[in-house]
Amino acid sequence: MATQMIIRIEPKVKNRLNKLARSEGKTISQVVRELIEDYIKERDIAAYIDDLWNRIGEKLKAKRVRPSDIDGAIEAVRKNKDEGGY
Repeated sequence: MATQMIIRIEPKVKNRLNKLARSEGKTISQVVRELIEDYIKERDIAAYIDDLWNRIGEKLKAKRVRPSDIDGAIEAVRKNKDEGGY
């Protein structure tokens, strides 16, 4: 269930926000919720990394890549690096 949050802003700012929100067919609450969600997404690095790993995992699954394939690729790169490659 959603919870309520009370903030204080200047009347002029609220009026401008209301006009802009209405021009987009939104309420002030919708705009503020979107802004807060975007703020969190931009700053929550752990969630970003988790999402990135999930997307990578899904792509690897779709290509039928197995963990042993990944281990082999890592070993090959390390070996090549030790031999002066990359």
